[in-house]
Amino acid sequence: MPDLPHPPSRGGHEKPRSGPDACPGAIQVHQARDGGLARIRVPGGVLSADQWRAVVDASAELGAGGLELTSRGNLQVRGLAAGAEAALADRLSAAGLLPSLTHDRVRNIVASPLSGRDGRGVIDVRPLVAALDAALCADPALADLPGRFLFALDDGRGDVAGLGADVALRGRTLLLAGRDSGLRVAPGEAVAALLAAAHAFLAERDEHWRLSELDDGVHRVAARLGATPPGLPAARPVSWGPIGAVPQVDGRVAVAAAVPLGRLSAAQADVLRSAPGVIVTPWRGVVLPDLPDDGFLARLDEAGLATDPDSPWVGVTACVGSPGCARGHADVRADALDHHSGHPSHGLPVHWVGCERACGSPAGEHLRMEATPDGYVTA
Repeated sequence: MPDLPHPPSRGGHEKPRSGPDACPGAIQVHQARDGGLARIRVPGGVLSADQWRAVVDASAELGAGGLELTSRGNLQVRGLAAGAEAALADRLSAAGLLPSLTHDRVRNIVASPLSGRDGRGVIDVRPLVAALDAALCADPALADLPGRFLFALDDGRGDVAGLGADVALRGRTLLLAGRDSGLRVAPGEAVAALLAAAHAFLAERDEHWRLSELDDGVHRVAARLGATPPGLPAARPVSWGPIGAVPQVDGRVAVAAAVPLGRLSAAQADVLRSAPGVIVTPWRGVVLPDLPDDGFLARLDEAGLATDPDSPWVGVTACVGSPGCARGHADVRADALDHHSGHPSHGLPVHWVGCERACGSPAGEHLRMEATPDGYVTA
């Protein structure tokens, strides 16, 4: 297995695709080698304590146990038996995690995880997450959005603006594919502006799945909104999210940790049951907000989560690889565990993948360790 150089590195740009949208959801389950795979959309990554427990119980009782965290702050349950998706959907509906059967796969919304809590940012995007989700689900035409279409709500600090969202709000600036659209919107107008941009994309998309795949897509969509992009550089992604204890402006504390390889074991997921809520971050981490003190941080550390920014596991992610995926050329999780255990922090996000599809690649510059029939190559 090769050592990990810093360069060469690559961004997480997806190749243009067309044709039927096979993105999994809570209803449309993907049949993997290890059973059914369900993706649970979690707008803003925010789950109440009851919702977290409902998902953990569903995974344990209907699937293989444990949870996968995605690069969009969503959750995945693996190992579902044939037909179990109906029971899963019932549980998610009861928990308020499946508000629309028609819009399940288009509820892709990332948001600044600490917005409104740590005193940073120029707006509080928390109310916008719920408002955008509700308005999205109430718009029948937007059920036709591809399952890869992504909304982002960045409070101005610049953490999620660079994640490659098709449509985003950064403070009061509307972004298209990460670029300034030329439009400025007040918080009260933000949801309407975001949905108008989504409609404009549908009018231009043909069969493309992402705005960035359209030729001159930013200008075409902006023109439909009556705007002229100023040609500024695209928003740059951050390498990873919050880690450690974060004081809140209300005197309480949020604690944050990275999840090694983006997978919580059943035991690790159980540790979070007693938290007042869980925020799943798009860097495959968790934030536990509104705690009286930072005592929970020690529990996360004992459970094997990365609570120190210098941990070798910060920024290390992986697809499922073999044997869970039929395309995988190697057990990439086992190889990543073997390679990174006990090593110093690498300074650059590393994503291990079992084939050239590179599922789950993070946004921005990172090192990709790709398994091939002849061993690993770096890209």
